[in-house]
Amino acid sequence: MKVILSNTAKELGCKAASKIAALLNDAIARQGSARMILSTGASQFTTLEALVQEDVDWSKVEMFHLDEYVDLPAGHPASFVKYLKERFVSKVNLKAAHFVDTSIGVDAIVEKISAELNEAPIDVGVIGIGENAHIAFNDPPADFGCTACYKLVQLDDACRRQQFGEGWFPSFDDVPTEALSMTVSRIMQCQHIVSAVPYSVKAKAVHDVLTAPEITNMVPSTIMRMHPDVTLFLDADSAAMLDESTKKKFC
Repeated sequence: MKVILSNTAKELGCKAASKIAALLNDAIARQGSARMILSTGASQFTTLEALVQEDVDWSKVEMFHLDEYVDLPAGHPASFVKYLKERFVSKVNLKAAHFVDTSIGVDAIVEKISAELNEAPIDVGVIGIGENAHIAFNDPPADFGCTACYKLVQLDDACRRQQFGEGWFPSFDDVPTEALSMTVSRIMQCQHIVSAVPYSVKAKAVHDVLTAPEITNMVPSTIMRMHPDVTLFLDADSAAMLDESTKKKFC
């Protein structure tokens, strides 16, 4: 894992977007197309804002959706389908966009999107880290052994508090308790992972991910330390709890 430090969230977003674009362009140059996974949430705002400005032939790129709440209407402000359509898909001319559309039923969408996902390798996974160090919606203790592409998960209170705190829901009780999430093992199959993690609310999670003495499902994003090509982008706030020896180890 390589860590790239920035002073601000905006600077972080620009650096992360540049890295993502370079990986996509390399894949397109080598094989004629590229496939990517996109995360959502407030932490991804600056990265997506910068990414849609990058010089990429988006008509050769397929995008896959990482996770979605169960039984949340597509028009709800917290819908990640809505999020991706508004902040990314409507702004670029993609080859294809594959959404976790739970409105057709959990079993039906798992079968559909899993088949689409397995058609070819994923070149770039844009994967955030949650305030509880979750990866996608795989909260601790995360299931590292599941070999399916997607699974139904129960959201813990820390995860639900994050969603409420980001302003997606009017109250904590309104935050769903179930979601459909790409599994840890499937995320780890991405050829490259770019993780954009700004803001002070992520500082403890970042610290725990980088300093945990071992890979543990109680800090799910530690699993990314086992991936051969991960670049973690931090700003001054999200890196605030890291000491100099940790920065030296990863930067």
